[in-house]
Amino acid sequence: MGDRGDLPGAVLFACSRNAVRSPMAAAILKYLAGNRVYVESAGVRPGEPDPFAIAVMEEIGIDMSRHVPVSIADLHDTSFDLIVTLAPEAHHAALDLAHAYAIDVEYWPTPDPTLSTGSREQILDAYRIVRDRLFAKIKQRFPVAGAPSV
Repeated sequence: MGDRGDLPGAVLFACSRNAVRSPMAAAILKYLAGNRVYVESAGVRPGEPDPFAIAVMEEIGIDMSRHVPVSIADLHDTSFDLIVTLAPEAHHAALDLAHAYAIDVEYWPTPDPTLSTGSREQILDAYRIVRDRLFAKIKQRFPVAGAPSV
């Protein structure tokens, strides 16, 4: 299947709960890289599926409706080349895991859209901002030739 270039072989996106930011990031990288990178997401706590996250991802053609939240502790495979953390709590958990397995860790501070208030549209806008920032950051960090764009 072609050369992966500078792409890591396996990436974990981690957050406080595996409901919004980490599954969005994982879905975006899967969308961009296809099967060129093994991608998972997890949270310090599993959380519950988030309908707003599912809705804003659907707007860009990415189906996240079958995502099942998992915790970092519940991961069966921890052989990742890179863990990208999106919240401070997840960063500390990832550093503990990385120390034991020599995994690279990057921290991408990402606002939590579940804290937004207002009308349904204002809340969706907060989720869209997070989605679009993650999309841009992932495209920058993981240059995938021929990747789709939003």
